[in-house]
Amino acid sequence: MSLKHAVLAALLEGEASGYDLAKIFDVSVANFWAATPQQLYRELDKLAEAGLITARVVEQERRPNKRMFSLTEPGMRDLAAYTATPPRPSAVRDELLVQVQACDGGDTAAVRGFVAQRMETSRAKLARYDRLREWMLAGRDEETYLDEAERVGPYLTLMRGRFFEEENLRWGERALTVLDRRTAARSGAATATVPTGTAATGTAAAHQA
Repeated sequence: MSLKHAVLAALLEGEASGYDLAKIFDVSVANFWAATPQQLYRELDKLAEAGLITARVVEQERRPNKRMFSLTEPGMRDLAAYTATPPRPSAVRDELLVQVQACDGGDTAAVRGFVAQRMETSRAKLARYDRLREWMLAGRDEETYLDEAERVGPYLTLMRGRFFEEENLRWGERALTVLDRRTAARSGAATATVPTGTAATGTAAAHQA
């Protein structure tokens, strides 16, 4: 997948400015395809040059003029062809998991902190996704929305983002439990050896006296 098709798919919502698209990506698309505003603007220029989208200038008083983008027929055909192409298998590249893999030979306490931070990030994303979900449903139950909404793609991708972050939290809770239990067991074992060593030292000192 390329940013090209993520932008074309976002424009199915209707005409939008580059700023509008950046907000769309930040709120909804970011859960499966990340892009910076700079990358979006560059891609919009490329798509306009290729004739896949069209741009019109909207004059604004007291503000800089803005360009509004919309899909063209060639853009729709390109997007349709893309949806008929089998996707490449996804691959996970997560630095946190590399750190967890190596925690037995490294700084376990630091890795534990990184897992906890990831969980906080997931909670924040879930809260944002839930607000978006409520806005999309607009008082309807989920099944009614899915039956009646003009488009269901954005909702289905939102669901995937929610499930992903919920799984992050479940894994994080399990990982913290395991790491805490092992740390406590090691601390207990280390503490248990102290009295033995102290007693032996005291006995040896008594004999020497």
